[in-house]
Amino acid sequence: MKKFEIAVIPGDGIGKEVVPAALDVLQTVADVHGGIQFDWTEFPWNCDYYLEHGKMMPDNGLEILQGFDGIFLGAIGNPQLVPDHVSLWGLLIKIRREFEQVINIRPAKCMKGIRSPLVNPNDFDLIVVRENSEGEYSEIGGRIHRGEDEIAVQNAIFTRKGVERAMRYAFELAKKRRGHVTSATKSNGIFHSMPFWDEVFNDVKKDYREIESAAFHIDALAAFFVTRPQIFDVIVASNLFGDILTDLGGAIMGSIGIAPAANINLNGKYPSMFEPVHGSAPDIYGKGIANPIGQIWTAKMMLDHFGEDELGKKMLEVLEEVTADGIKTPDIGGNASTREVANEVCRRLKAL
Repeated sequence: MKKFEIAVIPGDGIGKEVVPAALDVLQTVADVHGGIQFDWTEFPWNCDYYLEHGKMMPDNGLEILQGFDGIFLGAIGNPQLVPDHVSLWGLLIKIRREFEQVINIRPAKCMKGIRSPLVNPNDFDLIVVRENSEGEYSEIGGRIHRGEDEIAVQNAIFTRKGVERAMRYAFELAKKRRGHVTSATKSNGIFHSMPFWDEVFNDVKKDYREIESAAFHIDALAAFFVTRPQIFDVIVASNLFGDILTDLGGAIMGSIGIAPAANINLNGKYPSMFEPVHGSAPDIYGKGIANPIGQIWTAKMMLDHFGEDELGKKMLEVLEEVTADGIKTPDIGGNASTREVANEVCRRLKAL
């Protein structure tokens, strides 16, 4: 019996609705399989917690989380209560950075029963490997002066170590998929960091001669996501480029509400964290219509991370059977509630 200790942070808004739904699905998988067991510990860290305590998590929050096998996160943010830069940097980004979750992976595929806005999506199935610790999202920089002479300087930080490990992760992932890696660059416009990125990519790909590779400037690559997404398998990108591409990936799938993500720690010192791409959507919180697919697919990625690939594959297959049969929330053309979608996934898993 494999036992996994999971820290659960539902967070804000619809996170408090879709996380319980996804946990029910995970528990069903464990019950049906019989060889795995989950122990959940929930933490009420969110914007309400900040209003009460002046911080997004307790001072020893990271110390508490460090002992878990994984972190299952819903959504963080409620800008009407707490500015986004306070809530995100106080919890989500804090966990990513201090737990050395240096890789972010986000898949996008043409899902059965979900209409893509593309006229001909051609059954695309891709995954973006995003460098998750440096790049354009560094804290290095500053501001000086005020008024018309005010200056803001933001430095992008690219290390060979950080860039190379993201690229190697992408090539290793491509071995398990269709054997192709695309690099997202902009070396014709960003003078220092992107030529450096290209150089590292060219060095790394020499160690993976069996894997096909290509490089596209980010503007063209974004256009190709719309015009021919089926040509992509694994895409490796910097922090900013990966962030933008993956939101576009959610859009071409038909809804950001179905897009999953994983923040991966590679050295084993800290747990990895699993979260859907969608935000907290406070405008629909409490209505029972939030799409649980992104959170359930995120649970599938957590299973993959724990080496339970076959269980994760089966979970995604069942999820697509449910959407193909029209059991969907309103954002993707259905009339089912959050709970009805999750319950149907559980019912079909039990029937296997």
